[in-house]
Amino acid sequence: PEPVPSLTTWHGAGASATPDDVHRVAAEFIQLAARYATPTTELPAVADVLARTLLAVADVDLTDADAVRLGPQGYARLLRGAVQGADRGLSPEAAWFHDALLVSVCLHVLHHFVRRSRHIQHQMPGHASRIRQLVDLDDAEATARSPEHPQEDADFEARYAEDAIRRYGWLTIVGVDLPNAPDRWLLEDTYLSLEAEERTEDAEKTGTTSPSNGQRTVLLADRALDGHERVLLLGPAGSGKTTLVQWLAVSAARAQARVPFVLPVRRFAREGFPAPDDFLHAVRHPLADEAPEGWVVRTLLAGRALLLVDGIDEAPEETRGKLRDQLRRLLRVFSGNGCLVTSRPSAVEDGWLSRERLSEEGFTQLSLAPMSRDQVTRFVRDWHAAAMGDEQSGRDEQEREALRTYEQRLLHSVRIYRELRQLATNPLMCGLICALNRDRSGSLPQGRKELYEAALEMLLQRRDPERDVLYADDVRLQQEPRERLLRKLAHAMLEDGVSELPHRRVVDILDGALPSIPAARAEGGGEKIFRHLLHRTGLLREQAEGAVDFIHRTFQDYLAAKEIVARGRLHSLVAHAHRPEWEEVIRMAAAHARPEECADFLQRLLSAAPELRRPQVNHRRLMAAACLEHVTELDPSIRQLVHDRTKYLVRPATDLAARSLGWVGPIVLELLPDPEEVPGDQQALMLALTATRVEDDAAIDYLARLRTRSSLAIRAELARPWRHFDTERYAREIIAHLDPDGLYYPVSDTAELAALRDLGGRPRIQVAGVIPTADLLSGLDHTQLTHLWINAQPTDPDMSWLSRFPNLRVLRVNPRLPRVRNVPEGVTITA
Repeated sequence: PEPVPSLTTWHGAGASATPDDVHRVAAEFIQLAARYATPTTELPAVADVLARTLLAVADVDLTDADAVRLGPQGYARLLRGAVQGADRGLSPEAAWFHDALLVSVCLHVLHHFVRRSRHIQHQMPGHASRIRQLVDLDDAEATARSPEHPQEDADFEARYAEDAIRRYGWLTIVGVDLPNAPDRWLLEDTYLSLEAEERTEDAEKTGTTSPSNGQRTVLLADRALDGHERVLLLGPAGSGKTTLVQWLAVSAARAQARVPFVLPVRRFAREGFPAPDDFLHAVRHPLADEAPEGWVVRTLLAGRALLLVDGIDEAPEETRGKLRDQLRRLLRVFSGNGCLVTSRPSAVEDGWLSRERLSEEGFTQLSLAPMSRDQVTRFVRDWHAAAMGDEQSGRDEQEREALRTYEQRLLHSVRIYRELRQLATNPLMCGLICALNRDRSGSLPQGRKELYEAALEMLLQRRDPERDVLYADDVRLQQEPRERLLRKLAHAMLEDGVSELPHRRVVDILDGALPSIPAARAEGGGEKIFRHLLHRTGLLREQAEGAVDFIHRTFQDYLAAKEIVARGRLHSLVAHAHRPEWEEVIRMAAAHARPEECADFLQRLLSAAPELRRPQVNHRRLMAAACLEHVTELDPSIRQLVHDRTKYLVRPATDLAARSLGWVGPIVLELLPDPEEVPGDQQALMLALTATRVEDDAAIDYLARLRTRSSLAIRAELARPWRHFDTERYAREIIAHLDPDGLYYPVSDTAELAALRDLGGRPRIQVAGVIPTADLLSGLDHTQLTHLWINAQPTDPDMSWLSRFPNLRVLRVNPRLPRVRNVPEGVTITA
């Protein structure tokens, strides 16, 4: 702490200012304040009193920390008391004007103390945070009190809404890049409404979905903000987060109820979360310079804004905490506005927004659910409909018939083949599968690595010939040099911890790489090669302001992994193996590595790491186990070493640890103990929690050995993951054997409804997916049903259709869902 008098410029030896300077500053404050308040005729007198009050700053004996503890009002009272002549010679109106202005000035003085003092920031974080919030609110209210521009605001808002609809109302469907076909499609024609899951705290703790414990609630993702003001939406790469942001922005702009602000984090990740007046400039919006001064702040103060903060995971790890605190501060000052924050799950696993903070800040955490079988079917059909186009698209009937054939083959393949079923869980992967199925006339690759290799071959080698584009420019490059150059860009993004690079940096990277790639060097310089890659590969995208990124982060991770292996730097990934956001890069790098390299890499992952905490060491070792799924050739002794070093890590003592093991993959099933030799139900439940999260058909064989357990918690856990496996087989080997006593059988799509009805129906059914009323009416057994638990957003809140079920006694409705109506008499409604 420092004495306040020593911080003034007009006090003590060597003073750089005079009391006259203080009077001039006080007069400027008066003139500024008079613009936003009812002017008083005593302004000169008020300026004189304010100057005398501010001069007292150098006379009051206290430190900067003491002043911050007092707060702006307390500090203002102290200064007023130090001024000679309590009367001050002001009228009541002028005295009120002076005192209000003094509090505002004192607030900003205290903010200056906070900003300059590390002691205050570290030792008084609560006071410092409060001062910052008050400054934001004071500035915001001042802006709101400024001369109104209602017509100017309204005119600009109309243009801004039109731009949002035009900017975000289009969607590129992966792989739909055919002759005579457009390269983008109206969002409203192709948008797939995904489902989002909310799990209560009790459900996370118990891993069950029994009525007495927590619940898994399924909502339509695009309606998530209807019932929640603030949502943290998690989803893996390619799950549709950014497309959802586009949909919400367009919907808000059309409805004109809220003003959408799309804020991609990668645009401002290093600079920090922008202040409201900088929203448009931070994302380089083309209308930024035309917005009326203070328009964004006025929109926020009115509670009419919709903040769409996309991709918190695309900020460097070391800046995420700062971004979180800045966003929290913004939302506290401007309450009442909608806010959606999207992220990969790995970016928030370290407590970026913990459950306690979620509750404190008013956030609801949702997770985008994997696409259901019904949604995959719809996506495949929509994709092929878009590819075929309308009658005026120029596509002949023979080609349209071929596309219809490919569509039917693919729908059959996704239902039959486990590998495809596991991959087709999000829009990005479904789009790739559709494109490759058409490109290869129904011959699809197996596995994730093979899928991306085939996709790159399609985009980098076959794209132009297929579209009859052979001479779009004078650059002639084959797949190999194109891929090598793209790998350089992906690797640079990975090393910088960013998802986009400035145009100039991209050109510099290419210029640096060209001398070592003769085939590319002969075609021109970095700028020319960049334009070729941008327009001819379909993998890069350039924003209007010049920033360059990949069309999807997944391609960036995959290409960066290949580049790391090509440079012989696989060992460098060991330092990042305990960080969840590097999992995809590490797995794909292991898949591409040569056997000897991979063996050395896995040994390094298993070695001791004194600098890491035990959970991080365990995560690194489990990462080694997860890599085994992707490695095609490996010394058996290394494989055994991985088993030996990880087998004791798969004896989880808590349900959270048990669930976390599922991400390791099928290899974990070899490490788990025999369930028939585990005596207690609690230990058996831990095994079930792990095995049900291994989305591989091998898990069915393991889970079948738990199906005779009588514990309701175990039976509920075995019924829960039905949607992740082959419907018919899981119904036959697991569902059919579960004791129905007290058990709600979950159904998430029409295939499960049909399978359960083929088993003779069940008395208790939980609707765990968004299923149309007509399908429920035809799929549920009319005589068996006695208890119905609606745990997913109904497509129609009218429940009069339940009168068709004569034995129905109980309707359980999740309280987080919209209220239902017209429930038949005799049916008891419970929450």
